[in-house]
Amino acid sequence: MNLKNTTFLIALALLFSCGGGGQSQVDQIKSQSVKEKPTFEEAVKDWRNNYGIGPITSVELGEIDQAMVDEGFDVFDLKCTACHSPYKEKVGPAMVGILDRRRPEWIMNMILNPMEMAKTDPICVGLLAQYNTVMADQRLSEDQVRKILEYFRTLKLDNPS
Repeated sequence: MNLKNTTFLIALALLFSCGGGGQSQVDQIKSQSVKEKPTFEEAVKDWRNNYGIGPITSVELGEIDQAMVDEGFDVFDLKCTACHSPYKEKVGPAMVGILDRRRPEWIMNMILNPMEMAKTDPICVGLLAQYNTVMADQRLSEDQVRKILEYFRTLKLDNPS
């Protein structure tokens, strides 16, 4: 069994264990994705104008709040590390540098509303095609997700600790 097949089997197992519902759900979401949206390549070029689909329309980022970072790390470690690593690609993308690729609102909406994002957001549709899995809805609160975002702000490309 090669690495790609192993990765796929792990992704499939995680999808079932995280409540994703299996490969048929991924295919269903892919087929329901809105075709009139821009292509993934177009959407990624225009990421600064994409806030995602969900309740978050504005996020104020000030000085980094270490207490929020610590709590965000704890939630991320508990709920997200089966599929995501801060510095390495796993079942999903690495989180380092995410704020250089996505708006804070998009990140929060993705965590809060992954199923709707997978169906309608052009960046998420592209990620679904790339990773062939839908992010599990962890049923986190907006407060928990904001703390995860604060943790993401501390991840630096030159400091993979």
